[in-house]
Amino acid sequence: MSLRYTVDAVVLDIEGTTSATGFVVDVLYPYSRSRFADLLTERADDPAVSRAIAQVRELTGAPDADAVQIEKTLNSWLDEDRKATPLKTLQGIIWSEGFARGDLVSHFYDDVVPALRTWHAAGLRLYIYSSGSVAAQRAWFTSSPEGDLLPLVSGLYDTENAGPKQEPESYRRIAAATGIEPSRLLFLSDRPGELDAAVAAGWHAVGVRRPGEPYFEQGVGDHAQARAFDEISITSSRSTT
Repeated sequence: MSLRYTVDAVVLDIEGTTSATGFVVDVLYPYSRSRFADLLTERADDPAVSRAIAQVRELTGAPDADAVQIEKTLNSWLDEDRKATPLKTLQGIIWSEGFARGDLVSHFYDDVVPALRTWHAAGLRLYIYSSGSVAAQRAWFTSSPEGDLLPLVSGLYDTENAGPKQEPESYRRIAAATGIEPSRLLFLSDRPGELDAAVAAGWHAVGVRRPGEPYFEQGVGDHAQARAFDEISITSSRSTT
C-alpha cells in the first residue's frame, strides 16, 4: 500500500536512502583515504583545507598537530564512520575533483531518479540533507550514471550549514532557510535517530528500509516505512490550493 503525502518539499538523505552505503564505504572512502596526505601537504593554504585542518586540531585538542598527525586522525575517523565536519569537508574536496576527472561516478538505487523527476515535475521542491559536505553532494548529483541531476535539486544541506542530523534544531534551521512550514516538509532517511529529530521539528518523515543497508535490521521505530521511493506517493500542496 502506497504512503501518501501532500507537502511542498521533500528533503532526502543520501547514504542508505537514495544510494547504497556500500558504494560510499567501498569506493569513496578508500579513494579519499589514499589522497588525504597529498591534500594536507600540498594544499594546506587553500582556505577550505586550512579551515578543516584548524577544525581537526580544535576537535582533537592538539593545536600543533602536523599533517601526519592530522592524516592519522582523519583515517581513524574514517574507520569509525564518524560524521566529523572537517573530515567531510576534505572528503568533499577530494571526491569533487575525482568526479570532475571522471574517476568516480555516483550510485543511485533504480527507483530513485524516476521518482525525483516525477516529484520535481509535479512542482515539489527537492533538497538534500546529508552528513557528506555540500561540495560532495553537488559532485554526487552532477556525476550520476544518468547525467547531471543537480537541476532537480533546490538546495543542499550538511552538518556545517544545518547542524547535526540527529538534532531537531537542524531541521528547524532547514525549514527556516527554505521558507517552508515544517508541516509541509517530508524527510526521507534510513536512520531512526534522524527521523525522530525531523518529526520533533514538526516535519513528516518516512523511513526508507532497503535490504542490505546497515539500518535495515534495526528498523525505523514507529515511523512510516517504505522499501523504495515508488511506494511513496507525494503531491504538491501548492497544486491543491
